Amino acid sequence: MFTKILIANRGEIACRVIATCRRLGIATVAVYSDADRTARHVRLADEAIAIGPAPAAESYLRADVILEAARRSGAQAIHPGYGFLSENAAFAEACAAAGVVFIGPPASAIRAMGDKSAAKALMQQAGVPLTPGYHGDDQDPQFLRGQADAIGYPVLIKASAGGGGKGMRRVDDSAAFIEALASCQREARSAFGNDHVLVEKYVLRPRHIEIQVFGDGHGNVVHLFERDCSVQRRHQKVLEEAPAPGMTAERRAAMGKAAVDAARAVGYVGAGTVEFIASPDGDFYFMEMNTRLQVEHPVTEFITGTDLVAWQLRVAAGQPLPKRQDELAIGGHALEARLYAEDADKGFLPSIGTLRHLRLPPESAHVRVDTGVEQGDTITPFYDPMIAKLIVWDVDRDAALRRMQQALADCQVVGVTTNAGFLRRLVGTDSFAQAKLDTALIEREQDALAAPAAGEAALWTLAAIGAVVTTARAAVDARDPRSPWQAQDGWRIGASASRLLPLQQGERQHSLRVQTQPGGWQVQRDAEPAQQVSGRFADGQLDVALDGQRWRVGVQRDDGQVYLFTAQGQQRFSVHDPVGESEQATADAGSLLAPMPGRIVATLVEPGSKVSRGTPLVVLEAMKMEHTLAAPADGTVHGYRAKAGEQVGDGAVLVDFEAV
Repeated sequence: MFTKILIANRGEIACRVIATCRRLGIATVAVYSDADRTARHVRLADEAIAIGPAPAAESYLRADVILEAARRSGAQAIHPGYGFLSENAAFAEACAAAGVVFIGPPASAIRAMGDKSAAKALMQQAGVPLTPGYHGDDQDPQFLRGQADAIGYPVLIKASAGGGGKGMRRVDDSAAFIEALASCQREARSAFGNDHVLVEKYVLRPRHIEIQVFGDGHGNVVHLFERDCSVQRRHQKVLEEAPAPGMTAERRAAMGKAAVDAARAVGYVGAGTVEFIASPDGDFYFMEMNTRLQVEHPVTEFITGTDLVAWQLRVAAGQPLPKRQDELAIGGHALEARLYAEDADKGFLPSIGTLRHLRLPPESAHVRVDTGVEQGDTITPFYDPMIAKLIVWDVDRDAALRRMQQALADCQVVGVTTNAGFLRRLVGTDSFAQAKLDTALIEREQDALAAPAAGEAALWTLAAIGAVVTTARAAVDARDPRSPWQAQDGWRIGASASRLLPLQQGERQHSLRVQTQPGGWQVQRDAEPAQQVSGRFADGQLDVALDGQRWRVGVQRDDGQVYLFTAQGQQRFSVHDPVGESEQATADAGSLLAPMPGRIVATLVEPGSKVSRGTPLVVLEAMKMEHTLAAPADGTVHGYRAKAGEQVGDGAVLVDFEAV
């Protein structure tokens, strides 16, 4: 076994690998870019080496720099994690040439499966069922549209070198094909440096089921059962679970055999995932093979009682697989949710900023949290905006689902916008609860997934109290706990303290007057009668009696925002600034601003055009994904401040826009 390995990755997967290495007594070497100088994986590793500027192309994707770091540190092997260089055959070959073990499959297997078109041909020879489509080399747009017309719509355009939902577009008719192809190829070039695509029949109401496979250098290949990854947004997985609901023993055996056959066909060694599209009638088709560990591998670990990273290390060190196929069994049910810094109400735009407050669920035998960040860390525009993976396990799916709902309720994040509320609504939909799964679930449940209306009356009262107590707490001098100035009962000469708080949530606004009293508060909303609220605030928790109901909510204050963390989810209120908001409304109506740093891909309408609210105006590429920015109101586009190919900063004015 190795005594020291280098981890050529960052974030939660680097931390995940470090945890297993520590358990096995293996020293770890982290690498980091300028943006990750103080990152969690750097703090956890035994050693850390700087590898370059923040952009991944200048650091984490620099094979030569990473190999030099391995040489300097004396690492015997390199674990690539997932993403970055994990499926780069040239990097695997360079490791071998440098005398460093690549903890992954042979370069020949990566190369065979890395080109999706070639992989389809190989799988056809191996007898693995394929989706109808065109996987050839002719990339002429009109030729590809002709192939799509012949296949029959809807079709899926997919980058041959792709993965992670990047470079994929569903097309529903011939007229939309050319534009979708161009967008798909742009995204593929940016993400993979290769714009070659294939075109396949889009299976209606498909399920995305993948099989975890593992091979060793002694000719053994096993599968560790399936994961259902059907719940997706823009072809990116949102929720994953194992085993797949409704899977029969016969279908599991057939898919497992097909996956093992696929792995054997390329001489596979290490951890891999064979992905299938499954139709409602029970048929399944090979989609692709990911020649690396998957983001969702923890659900497989939970149901099989294995440590797949430990398996990777043992196999890379030349040892045989720890278990035979007949020694593997499924126990219980596991779910994984990906907590992202993104705004679900704004088209899931990534959110960047400092995690000024971060509380994740406590870990236990039922709950696991994989994260690469801690409170005080920053979500930057350079990398994937994942905050954490929440993984839960229980004896059956219903029990695991309840565990997930509680885990999501226990998340508190201030400093960036997250998808936590969206995830809570998603796991609560009828479709997900009843396991009516397919890749269109999110679109089908749009009404249920919409952000709820502004909070009920009690929440406004709690927000006002929260704003007062968090302001008071910030002002306290904690150096002398016996000082009378520590008291937060609002005492003043002649009368207790009273504050008027104009609060806003969405389009709703209320003015609340809060008078602090011993043992509680008196709160009046607008012209309504004042009400007495008894309770206390301690350790970030507000515990009160209100309207005959007991409330225990977490409270955080961040500049002009008050956050409530309730059993029903997170609520955010703004302390209303009429002057500032008036100025912001004028700015929003007169321009279109960049929601994050990025590169302009295209401007979509001619200057001088009159457009309606929601008309796409600009395509912005950020974090290797394209985001379409729309007109904020009906009006006229007078011109653009940035051209295609130019980099823009967060908040930069992109369009001179006049609203009507």
